[in-house]
Amino acid sequence: MSTDSPLSPSEAAGTAAEAGAGATARFLAARTASATSSQERVAQLAGRAIRALNDVILEEKVTYDEYNALKSWLITVGETGEWPLFLDVWLEHSIEEVANEDRHGSKGTIEGPYYVPDSPIQKSPATLSMRDDEPGTPLLFQGQVTDVEGTPMEGARVEIWQADDLGFYSQFAPGLPEWNLRGTVIADDTGHFEINTVQPAPYQIPTDGACGQLIKAAGWHAWRPAHLHLKVSAPGHQLITTQLYFPGDPHNADDIASAVKPELMLDLADRKDGQGRVTTYDFRLDPEA
Repeated sequence: MSTDSPLSPSEAAGTAAEAGAGATARFLAARTASATSSQERVAQLAGRAIRALNDVILEEKVTYDEYNALKSWLITVGETGEWPLFLDVWLEHSIEEVANEDRHGSKGTIEGPYYVPDSPIQKSPATLSMRDDEPGTPLLFQGQVTDVEGTPMEGARVEIWQADDLGFYSQFAPGLPEWNLRGTVIADDTGHFEINTVQPAPYQIPTDGACGQLIKAAGWHAWRPAHLHLKVSAPGHQLITTQLYFPGDPHNADDIASAVKPELMLDLADRKDGQGRVTTYDFRLDPEA
């Protein structure tokens, strides 16, 4: 999670293996239930995936050296705990598209590997937990939560997490307070919310581990554009997981995670009081099926 900005020594000391191990541990702790797919469904999916890989081998005439390099790399992905990172960066955007294809409300996108549940709860207006000297441009993020018909969702939950101004996430980089720039905000009786935070930085996914080896070998870049992560929910309605992006970011068009959508672009303005920037984004929630 590095950037070109000057880095805090403690934040910069983290490694891909440490972040990967943390992401894997949290995933295993949270995802205790297995899929209920039938034997036929497993056979269909696994069979197609294996056939697709064999087709690539035959069509591209993969050599034993390349095959053994793949085996070594797959072992390294497991050893460094980077499977959540690999899957969330390169596959989750397609899973999300399937999951949300029937929604009529707000657009979703990937959750990513750095979500942590049970963040501190505040009522709106709220200020995310941050350091006294938190770097970055102050940002007021505000909006309203309604249903698809426009009815305000009183007491809607707006769960937010983000990288800091140096591109690092709390609980996945050393030296950051536990809940830095993470929180759950309860909207008022008209569904409105106001959240004071700072504008996050674009960042590179960890490149000192197995995923970085793949990126380097393929000549790809590792950048994600700056974004806010959100989960928005209200009783009787479907939770939406999404990310919101900042106009002008050079990697909005080539996000390594393929998660940017035009509907998720923020509109920013300078605050009239001169205290940073402000943006307004409203959420429309689909009813539960």
